[in-house]
Amino acid sequence: MSKQILMTALMMGLATVCVAGEVVKVGEALTSGLEVTSIEEILAQPDDWAGKKVQISGEVTGVCAKQGCWMDLTSTQDATLRVKVDDGVIVFPQESVGRQAVAEGEVEILDLERDKYEAWLRHVAEEEDREFDPAEVGEAPYRIVRLRGIGSEIQAP
Repeated sequence: MSKQILMTALMMGLATVCVAGEVVKVGEALTSGLEVTSIEEILAQPDDWAGKKVQISGEVTGVCAKQGCWMDLTSTQDATLRVKVDDGVIVFPQESVGRQAVAEGEVEILDLERDKYEAWLRHVAEEEDREFDPAEVGEAPYRIVRLRGIGSEIQAP
């Protein structure tokens, strides 16, 4: 079996994607009754949210162009939180950009040394097909706050 066919079969087998009316469901079903937490609230006090399961909502403003392994959700107040998943387990569709979505997962904080943070920013620039500017690194602390995603519902076209 070719590598491409194997990868396609793996992605189809592992990623649960179905269209139900007006919503594309990706990954696990969202937990019923779990209130949506604002992205601003999480970013204002990330340590209070670390390790907690939450749902966030916003506009999809970016999706990993290589493997669909992350999407950025931006609130109406322009706060953005990245939803990251393991490669191939969930694949966020490229056509999600510009649509509203709800994502569920665990708030994750990565505290990095400067060199690792710079490498991560360089990687993000590469994924976004843009030049890396070392000025992006800024001053410490070098922290990434994101949602380790388990499922989402994305507005269908």
